[in-house]
Amino acid sequence: MAHIDYYFTVLSPFAYLAGDRMEQVADKHGASIAYKPVDIMTLFSEMGGTPPAQRHDSRKEYRMQELRRLSKLNDMPMNFQPAHWPVDQKPASALIVAAGMAGADAGVLSRAVMKAVWAQERDISDAATLEVILSETGIDRAALEPHLENARGAFDTMTKEAITCGVFGAPFYCVGDERFWGQDRIAHLDAHLAGQV
Repeated sequence: MAHIDYYFTVLSPFAYLAGDRMEQVADKHGASIAYKPVDIMTLFSEMGGTPPAQRHDSRKEYRMQELRRLSKLNDMPMNFQPAHWPVDQKPASALIVAAGMAGADAGVLSRAVMKAVWAQERDISDAATLEVILSETGIDRAALEPHLENARGAFDTMTKEAITCGVFGAPFYCVGDERFWGQDRIAHLDAHLAGQV
């Protein structure tokens, strides 16, 4: 069975705009998914990337055009300058990893967290907000508790793993040695899992 290692940050607008298309592709091919939140600023530092705020104005303008287009094309409402961004991503990331460890739906939780940032003007660094998001997704906080300590430590581990695997941005999808960068490469991921490329 194929397996997808999905490296992302809950602060990425492009990961948000991917919606559930990766999950649809995985279901189509019977592939499993490991959700691996990472520290994107560490990836930028280690892998030669430039944080958005430090990019040339032309790149910033293009990024905003892309976000507007993708929001419309994917029919996903979006606040392009959210009130709570950037914020501490570690608490939400730990819950996502713990959900995976507990056998809960880490994908549903990931998308809910990103929607909270990019469409709902909610502060995902706030513990009370995260509790509400868990409740909305139907994930039992008690089921995550035994895994939270390990999940918190996994954030740095997954970031190091991502660097070793050649991950330099988000969202990033890895199937063995094959790497796919960006929500606009999900069709290529689909083709790869189908044996076409």
